[in-house]
Amino acid sequence: MAEAPSRERTRHTLDAILPADVARIAEDLGVRKAGMGATEILALAVLAGAFIAMGAVFATTVTTTGGASLPWGVSRLLGGLVFSLGLILVVVAGAELFTGNNLIVMAWMAHKITAGRVLRNWALVYAGNMAGALATAVLVWLSGQYAFAGGAVGLNALGIAVNKVGLSFFPALVLGILCNALVCLAVWLAMAARTVTDKILAVIFPITAFVAAGFEHCVANMYFIPIGLLIKGDAAFLALVGARPETYAALTWHSFLLHNLLPVTIGNIIGGGGLVGLVYWFIYLRGDRHEV
Repeated sequence: MAEAPSRERTRHTLDAILPADVARIAEDLGVRKAGMGATEILALAVLAGAFIAMGAVFATTVTTTGGASLPWGVSRLLGGLVFSLGLILVVVAGAELFTGNNLIVMAWMAHKITAGRVLRNWALVYAGNMAGALATAVLVWLSGQYAFAGGAVGLNALGIAVNKVGLSFFPALVLGILCNALVCLAVWLAMAARTVTDKILAVIFPITAFVAAGFEHCVANMYFIPIGLLIKGDAAFLALVGARPETYAALTWHSFLLHNLLPVTIGNIIGGGGLVGLVYWFIYLRGDRHEV
């Protein structure tokens, strides 16, 4: 007869990993990510951009009223729940996401990798995320999905994009800080999980919270704003839904890059790398120093 599993072995198998051990996992993962080849990083980053964009497509569709009306908070809650698809795919399927990779600063602070390695990873992943998100935006535009519900989906996408480029620099930066603190906490919780189910449940609440609260995520915005720009350029669609082009005059590639993406990216680095990565390094790892 097979020996029954002991309570200790069962606990070791099923219980979440403790925070101090998660910190070491995050540090070691940062070393591995920093040492990956450029081709592998780029390919996985393109996937992450596409995964986050698919979550954004889901959220845009679900929050489209189509003539009906839900309370604002309920609509935001539903949008956040379905947007969680993006990070679930990144965490479970495997991909390289710029905002999550801000946690690499933990390995840098432990002197296990150089600043150059951190910046190399961030640059490659950021470029790959942009490519994946833009490619998804183009595919959605070519599909005509935004014309669903009598054009209400497209109007919702346009409204989301206009609101994002209308943010001032400082509010966009702070919204980015708050967003990536929650995203990196979601990644942190997922690293503590033992099973796929655990990982999915760990991701849902922090991601739902940042979307529902209106915080800003640079990779999500690499989809949200370009799809709005593409729809804006469809004169036939605008005529069909009775939208006036001047309503969307503020929505430009310039406003996308400078008014939203720049401050949000800076804020995401501060929120993820600073408020999560550096804080947990200070709590659990500051006594462990290694020279690279």
